[in-house]
Amino acid sequence: MTPPAAGPPPPSLLHALESVVDRLDFQTLFPVAQPVEVELGSGDGSFLVRYARLHPERNFLGIERLLGRIRKLDRKGRRAGLANLKGLRIEAAYCLEYLLPAHAAVVVHVYFPDPWPKRRHQARRLVNERFPRLLRGVLAPGGRVYLRTDDPEYFAQMQAVFAADPAFSGVATPLELEACQTDFERDFRAQGKPIFGAACQLASPAS
Repeated sequence: MTPPAAGPPPPSLLHALESVVDRLDFQTLFPVAQPVEVELGSGDGSFLVRYARLHPERNFLGIERLLGRIRKLDRKGRRAGLANLKGLRIEAAYCLEYLLPAHAAVVVHVYFPDPWPKRRHQARRLVNERFPRLLRGVLAPGGRVYLRTDDPEYFAQMQAVFAADPAFSGVATPLELEACQTDFERDFRAQGKPIFGAACQLASPAS
């Protein structure tokens, strides 16, 4: 018996930028208009693919600079049949400042960004003094940012920069979200390293 012919492969989930100066349009990026969550530095997509499967009522955009990692996100997302996931290959800090649309993301995830431990390199950190201000430009009112790192000194910096911005207040991380681990987190936990996490919410304008 001849096996049925395989159908066409699912289309790539990677978005090809037509411009590096024009901001993205979430309405054209995703086939269904839904709230959008963004992960800055999505690694191999372990977290984002799993979380997108849990929440088909939301859209997810993974930002990753490294080609091999963003291709893994694409492969995993296509195997899972996800229509609510897209990947974008570009540097996360640039995307945050110049490409994400204004006040359009309901959540931004930042998990295990490069800690740049040497003092002379710490200006390169993604979460720095400018980070909360940039987030205010891309988060919708009431939007949240979720942070994780294995570096205690970097975590202290993360806490300090958000504590200095009165537009943000600390909130709890949902247990379901805590249970979704990245590839880095699995490795760190296997090594017995402590994991530090925080969540902050952007204030909604007074009614």
